[in-house]
Amino acid sequence: MTVFTPEWRVKINGYTVTDSTLVNLTITSGRQTIYEQPSASYCNLTLITSPSSSVPYEINDSVTVEVKDSSGTYVSLFGGFVTDVGITVQYAGTVDVHQEIRIVGVGALARLVRANYTGNLSADQDGDQMLTLLSTVLFSTWQDVPASLTWATYDATTTWANAENSGLGEIDTPGDYDLAARNNLNSSVYDIAVSIANSGLGYLYEDSQGRIGYADSTHRGEYLATNGYTNLDANQAQGAGLEIVKRAGDVRNSISIIYGASQNSSISDEDATSIALFGQLATTIYTYLQNQSDAEAQAAFYLLIRAYPQFEFNRISFPLHNPEITDAIRDELLNVFMGQPVDIQNLPANMTLGQFQGFIEGWTWRAGVKGLTLDLTLSPVAYSLQAFGWDDVPATEYWNTLSPTLDWINATIVA
Repeated sequence: MTVFTPEWRVKINGYTVTDSTLVNLTITSGRQTIYEQPSASYCNLTLITSPSSSVPYEINDSVTVEVKDSSGTYVSLFGGFVTDVGITVQYAGTVDVHQEIRIVGVGALARLVRANYTGNLSADQDGDQMLTLLSTVLFSTWQDVPASLTWATYDATTTWANAENSGLGEIDTPGDYDLAARNNLNSSVYDIAVSIANSGLGYLYEDSQGRIGYADSTHRGEYLATNGYTNLDANQAQGAGLEIVKRAGDVRNSISIIYGASQNSSISDEDATSIALFGQLATTIYTYLQNQSDAEAQAAFYLLIRAYPQFEFNRISFPLHNPEITDAIRDELLNVFMGQPVDIQNLPANMTLGQFQGFIEGWTWRAGVKGLTLDLTLSPVAYSLQAFGWDDVPATEYWNTLSPTLDWINATIVA
């Protein structure tokens, strides 16, 4: 039994807010479905203050929200920049007046929507092409640095590798697929980045500091093989609102892949057994893949993992102030990230036989003065990773080459 009362630290424009109290907070990150790329994280926070306190917050100021973990270390839940500032009188009396300051912030992905890219992208692998694109937006050039900036006021802890980095995080390079060159581009950076990610079977994401990352097609499998699942107990979640859903709309049993620099080439594939069961549920996927072999491989991959419906977790909520949650699990949840593999035990027996293995796609933090709750949306492992069949194991494999600590839960995953 561990008691958890959130201890907050809010920083705006690099300065810790000390003259106001955080009373309400909502942070939404990631995506609601595996079939879309994420939009920018969104933070809505409310501070209580008095009119005697100045309100120095401005549009485009940086904003971070942190909370202490079990070791007393601050963990970042959100990083971004301010888009809205509102001041409302909450209480007015003869002795005192209380005000609410409402601040809305968004993550770095929002910058990509408003930025335009004109020029060319050379043929490259998806990760390298993504890095080339995002570096043009998220790293300032020498001419972009304010002329009034002096060395004396520059952060002395900044490394040369990250100087003037305004939101570029970890990019999986070089990537897994060869993408064609594209010339005379004139579109939003977000739209181009989405086209690269979709072509490479990867996804964009924001980390907890608000930086933009890119995970390639093998990112989840490699992470799971190295780190395993985060184990969660449904008995520690809120029972009300627990929801799984299976949809015909998730089935993809007839796939057409459009590929090439001009998207004028295509290949098709289908799963006859799935079509016989559910009818033809066709999908056309537009890519900039360079090679026909990659287009054929992607079509086969989609059919292997999405030709049959699977349950998804629409919502499961963990109140972190629940004393039954251990410090170790609470700290894991505080460090939630897109693509985190989780194994949820002790579900009702009629919900995926009481156990769900999947990847976190999106989440929402909800907080008041004394409580903090995490709502999770998850996709099944089968929608991201292909499981081994017996015939898929190399014929030259020996039992004594397998790890003696390998358990069944991880034995069927292609790493």
